[in-house]
Amino acid sequence: MRNCLTDISGLRVGHAHDETLRSGVTAVIFDRPAIAAASLLGGAPAVRDTALLALENAVERIDAIVLSGGSVYGLDATSGLHAAWRADGWGLPANPRPVNVPVVVQASLFDLTNGGAKDWTGPSPYLALGEHAVRNLTADRSPLGSIGAGFGATTADLRGGLGAASSLTPQGHTIAAMVAVNAVGSTTLAGTRHFWAATFERDGEFGDAGWPSPLPPGLDRLRVKQPDAWGTTTAAPPTGTVIGIVATDAALTPAQAHRLAIAAQDGLARAILPTHLARDGDVMFAASTEAAPLAADRDTFTELCLAATLTTARAIARGVHAAAPSPGPGCPPSWSERFAP
Repeated sequence: MRNCLTDISGLRVGHAHDETLRSGVTAVIFDRPAIAAASLLGGAPAVRDTALLALENAVERIDAIVLSGGSVYGLDATSGLHAAWRADGWGLPANPRPVNVPVVVQASLFDLTNGGAKDWTGPSPYLALGEHAVRNLTADRSPLGSIGAGFGATTADLRGGLGAASSLTPQGHTIAAMVAVNAVGSTTLAGTRHFWAATFERDGEFGDAGWPSPLPPGLDRLRVKQPDAWGTTTAAPPTGTVIGIVATDAALTPAQAHRLAIAAQDGLARAILPTHLARDGDVMFAASTEAAPLAADRDTFTELCLAATLTTARAIARGVHAAAPSPGPGCPPSWSERFAP
């Protein structure tokens, strides 16, 4: 196990970002169409084609999931994938014409006020970023932190990032999560170096700081992004989005995949305080490659949901812990800038 999303065999991950734009795209491509579902618990999500995944609709399997920055502009990244794939014949055949239709779902996070150059003219830069991401696919372990969809991410008090983690259930199923952490809330306790997800840390994967003793005062005090913080000029209300994917090799039905996505949302609540707010766009996708049978007993699927929750929480902390130093105004300092020895 490499503690990454590609511990699930049958999928590949590609990233692209623009340092001047301070934003990026991450694409997850399945070698064979995968069972998928989505849970949207934020009050202001930016999504594309997630309605296809509703249980009453016909589509059960998808070719890819895209995560991006850029809010609604970032949704153009999927069009970049479509452009890259058109000549390759990916997707459902649309007879009688010789055209294939890739089934791709997407969520975007809000990083439009992070200080990057957002004054483009003409087509959105996310078209090209989406195409570049799908050209960079790998089944190897990819870097964490300031990469892909997490490049421009921020939290209430630290730079955000893209995190990943994986685990095995007692029944032998693999579960893995990848999350772009752009939270309105905080991933650490009261401005300390200690992560809310510390209880679930494995092998010092995000600093091995554990819990502080004694606990700092004011843990119940609201800590969220503030208008015009970190040198930005906007006075708009704080916004943010946490978007991600939890994947498994366990063979799931669409209804079970939806329940797994909900369990992954519980991981957000374990790692970020507060979360699922009115101005959040929090979205979690779930996907199954169907490589390993799932027993019909109650506890096997419950173990899988528990693993989804805890693995997602760990991925969130890892994304913030791995973030690169702040690139300048509009972006808070990274965890390493504030707390690394």
